[in-house]
Formats: sequence, structure tokens, C-alpha cells
Amino acid sequence: MNQSSMNAILIFTAYGPPSAVNTFFFILTFLVYLITILANLFLALVIIMEPSLQKPMYVFMLHLAINGVIGSTSVCPKIMDLLISSTKESSYEGCLGQVFFINFYASSAYAILTAMAYDRYVSICKPLQYHTIMTSGKVKQLVFVIYFFPITALSTQVYLTSKLPLCKNNINKLFCDNLAIVNLSCVKSNLGNIFGIFIIIFLVVLPLILVVISYIKILAVCLKTSKDAQKKALSTCTPHLITFVNFSIASLFSVIYNRFNDYIPSHVNFFMSLHFILLPPLLHPLIYGIRTLEIRKCIAKILRKRENHSVADYSLKFRTLAEQSGWNETSLLVNFRHELNPRIQAELQYQGEALESMQIYPHQMVVPVEYQDPQEVFSKEQAVVLPAHRP
Repeated sequence: MNQSSMNAILIFTAYGPPSAVNTFFFILTFLVYLITILANLFLALVIIMEPSLQKPMYVFMLHLAINGVIGSTSVCPKIMDLLISSTKESSYEGCLGQVFFINFYASSAYAILTAMAYDRYVSICKPLQYHTIMTSGKVKQLVFVIYFFPITALSTQVYLTSKLPLCKNNINKLFCDNLAIVNLSCVKSNLGNIFGIFIIIFLVVLPLILVVISYIKILAVCLKTSKDAQKKALSTCTPHLITFVNFSIASLFSVIYNRFNDYIPSHVNFFMSLHFILLPPLLHPLIYGIRTLEIRKCIAKILRKRENHSVADYSLKFRTLAEQSGWNETSLLVNFRHELNPRIQAELQYQGEALESMQIYPHQMVVPVEYQDPQEVFSKEQAVVLPAHRP
């Protein structure tokens, strides 16, 4: 970075003075940002904690959620600060850092979606070879490529931009982007322009072509299969396809925003700029959470675990209730039935004799296996024995 630009302060002119409108947009941005962070972190935790989701598709989904957190965090805190601050300023180094992370978010998202399209292609077009092709080593290689090329290319781009001398310091945008900083320069860099075109082709156009080719081949295979196979393929590909189309539309809005923001009304300018940063990371976990059956099952499983008691908790509570009831046999049966899983309670309505067949001895209570909570991990050959600890 040249010495004259090193200490430069950039001023954002798109915000205007603090007002009620700015406060409204601050609250809106904060709420969307908060929901985005929570939704993506929740999806990431579900994938990490659930062993059944340790598959290539969900590994890529995990990285897409992390990428969404990076993208929204690179912009939203600074926008919220500028909305309520009396000084609409940013350091030149901070602006370059924002440029890097925004572009990293966009290019990595396209790379992840391309890897997911490849995974779907192998799964549908080469099902018998899927586990041979999509090995853990292959997934790690794809993840490495997803991050290596964007980091390398974008670091070079930011370095080339930082070498340009600045003649102006006013940016008529809500956040920094590479084109806005280049337009502040006194000179034009042919090398920077050529490298920028290379980045667009390599990190945007090429992934787009690969995804389209993948879905053309998937469609060709699906047309030759049965209706049930077509429905299964459609349910598998729909979340990814919706996510890819959503992100592509957001990217198109970003291009329009970057090229024509001087001619767009301020409130439209605000929504178009945030659409690219906020909506895709917000919608991606919601789309996958709603449309992906395995994700829904795992979320329901986690929620059920929070509602269920562990064996230790149940045993302690049972002993406490037993002492309070004076070890009354009828009271113990009622309390035991109350603590059963709701599904088993419903079954007992049709099997009234089941509880009557349970044996309660003075010194122990044996709970048959069929009445155990199915969410708990037990051996099917064993029963839960609750010592009476009777005085």
C-alpha cells in the first residue's frame, strides 16, 4: 500500500444524517442479522452434533452456514454503526478488509454450491460408485479447493487495489467494494482490470457453468427413470437448486447495485445492497431446515431429547415420589405412567392390561423394555431396574 493511501479516511455519503429512518433501518438490520447468525449457527451445530449427518452433502452444508456467518458479519456491524453514528467514516485498511471478506463470502458460496451440485450429480447419476467417489479424502480436497482459490485470488486483487493512489475519499455506497475503491484512484490499472475479469470468470462464471452442466446431466438421467425415482431425485435436489437460484439472483442485484447505485433512490439502494449480504445467509438454513428431511428429523430428535428425562433423573424423581406416597402401589403406577413417553401413553390406552401385568415387588420395580423411552440408549435385552431403597 502506498504511503499516501495508508492513513486515508473514507467517507460514506449514502447514509445521510442520523434520523428516524436511519433508526428504523438499524433495527431492521440488527434483527435480520441476529436471526441470520442464530439460524446458521444452529444448523451448523445440528450437523456437527448428529452422527447421521456426517455425509458429504451435509459437510458442504456446514461450510455454507459458516460462510453465511462470515458474509453477514463482514458488513452488518459496520452498517449498523454508520446508521447511528454522526461520523460516516472508515479507515482505508478497514475498507480493504471489508472488500476481501465480502468477495470471499460470494466466491466461496458459489464454490460450495458447485461442490454440492457435483455431490448431487454423483449421487443420482452414479449411485453405485457414490461411496467410492465421494470419500472423506475427496471431500477434504474439495473443501481445500473451495477456500484456497478464493483466498489466493482475492488477496492478490486486494493487494493490487491497495497499490493505487487515492485522489478522492467519498464513497456513495453503504459499504466498501473493490470497484468503489478503484474509482477513487487517480490512475487506472490495466493489470487490476484484467485480473478482475479473470476473477469473475474463474470464481463466478465457471462455477455457474459447472452447476448448469450437473443439472442437465441429472435431468437427462431422471427422464429415463421411474416416477418414484424422479420424485426422490427432485426432493434431493430442490433445496440446493432453490439456494443456488436465490444466491444467483442476489448476485445479480449486487451487480446492479455496484453499477447503477448513483441513479437509484436511497431506500431502494439500501434494500438492494443488503439483499446480497443478508437474504442468502438468512434463507439458506431455513431452506435446508424445511426442505431436507434428514435435517428436519435431526432437529426434531434434538428437541425431543431436551424434553425427555435421563434414566438418572427419572430414577431420582421416582424414588422421591415413592417416599412421598408412602410406597403406595397405586400411586407409583400412576406416577410411572405419567412419566412415560407420550407415544407409549397413547399405546397404553389400547392396552389397559399392560400396566396391570407389571410386577412391583417390595424391593425393586422392573420396567419392561417395551415401556422404555425409545429415545434413550439401552440394550434391547435389558430392562431398567429401579432399586426401591425402601426403609
